[in-house]
Parts: sequence; structure tokens; C-alpha cells
Amino acid sequence: MTTLTDIPTIRHADGKRRFLFEHMDLRGEIVHLDQVISDASDIHSYPAGVSRLLGEFLVASVLLASTLKFRGSLTVQARSDREVPLIMAECSSELTVRAIARGAEGASSDSFDALLGGGQLVLTVTPERGKQYQGIVPLTGGSLARSLDSYFSQSEQLQTRLHLSSDGSRAAGLLLQQLPPQLEGNAANREEQWDRVCMLAATLSGEELIGLGDATLLHRLYHEEVLRLFDLEPVRFRCSCSQDRTLAALATLGEEEIRDIIKEQGAVTMDCEFCNQRYQFRESDLRGLLSSGDDAPIH
Repeated sequence: MTTLTDIPTIRHADGKRRFLFEHMDLRGEIVHLDQVISDASDIHSYPAGVSRLLGEFLVASVLLASTLKFRGSLTVQARSDREVPLIMAECSSELTVRAIARGAEGASSDSFDALLGGGQLVLTVTPERGKQYQGIVPLTGGSLARSLDSYFSQSEQLQTRLHLSSDGSRAAGLLLQQLPPQLEGNAANREEQWDRVCMLAATLSGEELIGLGDATLLHRLYHEEVLRLFDLEPVRFRCSCSQDRTLAALATLGEEEIRDIIKEQGAVTMDCEFCNQRYQFRESDLRGLLSSGDDAPIH
């Protein structure tokens, strides 16, 4: 753990940092992503507006995953009938991320409403043990951040506010969250503190959020408060695809379709849309999916 005065005022590498308000029941997270954006999007050649949107989704997934208290993953996904039919980003509790946008090759707008407006935002929490949880809200407010604010305001969770910014090659985000009362029990005082902290955060520009170092940013916003800034936790791109998972997906095709593909092509080939990894399975690799019975080998 470090203090604000220990941190050089430079932009940090890909990662997230937690901070606490020492005299208020409030916490926050700051995320910066750079190389991760390239790793997740370069193989797809997205239009500029989609790249910026994907950066925001990646940052949002990291910020929201920081609220998880267990091992698992969190997915932020949106569907719409606008220029981007589907976009999603996933972050694990180990801070590994991946993302994808489907059907957005022809997107030409920079406007959130033109790209996604009128659609649905789905947050999915998938613990390694236990049941999956899913929350759904409309995409509103003209941005992903405001849509997420709406999600938290409708839930019974602690008050949470997000700020997101992306220029297509870099992205950053700020999360503020109210904690259960420990330092301040008076409800009116807690509300005043929350409103003041959120009002100051609203003065932050997208360029400042992306470009400023964490300590500089926090000092600019909250120089009258005592804050504790924690060490950087690295975030990296890593796809969770594997041969076993691909086989499991392949099993959903059904035996007849698998046999037809092998007969026509000699093997079943599946590409991961997140990382472009190619998996190829010949008949001998698929014995577990194909019944032996009286079926003859496929030629």
C-alpha cells in the first residue's frame, strides 16, 4: 500500500487500483487499459466507433469485477437492433479479460445511441461454484456508464457511479461506491458526502480520465480529502477458450451434423472469435461424441 505523495504523476500500465476515503464510507477503483485494448481488438479491425465502445466495455468489466468477493467472472453484454447487434466484455476474478463485437463491420457512427441505443444491457456473474446471476436493464442515458448507473440504482446494492472513456487505443474508468456505515451513521451526512464526491467526479473530462496518472487525477478531484491509494493490480488479455470447451460446444451440433461436416471436409474446424485460435478435430478426435454402434468410419 502506498500514499498519494509516493506515486509519480505518470500514466500507469494496464491495471486497476483501489482507493479509499479515510474519513468517509466510500471507496473507488481506477482502471487504465492500453495493450489490452490492442490484444482484444487488433485481430478484428473494428470501425473506430466500435473500437472506442469496446474499450469502454472492457474497462467496465474490470471495474465491476472488482466488486466480486469470490472466484469467477463477470460479463457486460449489450444487444441492440442498431449498428452493433452484440458487444460484450468479460473479466475474471484474476483480472484477465476478453471482448468481442459481432455484426458491427459496417458501423459508421461515433454516437452511442446510433451504435447501441434502445437495446438491452445484460450483466452476468458466473462464480466457479454456485449459481449464475444475471441482471438486465435498458441501454439508456446515451452512454454505457449511465446505463450501468441505472442498473445499480434499480438494484438493492450499494450506491455506485461509473465514469468511462476510450479513444479506441486506450481506455480508462473510475468507479465510486458507497460502503456500509462504519465511520458515519447519520443517513443525511452519508448522502451529502456521496453527492459531493460524485459531483466532483462529474467535472472530470474523458481526456483527463485517460491521460492523467492515478495520483494526479485523485488529487485534482479530492485534494481536500484524505485518500489511501493501493498498489496496481495488473490486467491482461487472456482468452478462456480451450480444446475441451470447444469440444463441449461442438457437442451441441449433434452427431448427424458432425458426421456430415467430417464427410464433406475431412475434419471439423472451429475458430475462437475472441482470440482467433483455431481448433481442428478429425474423426479419431471425436470418438466421445460419435456413437460406435454399427456406424462405419466416415470416408
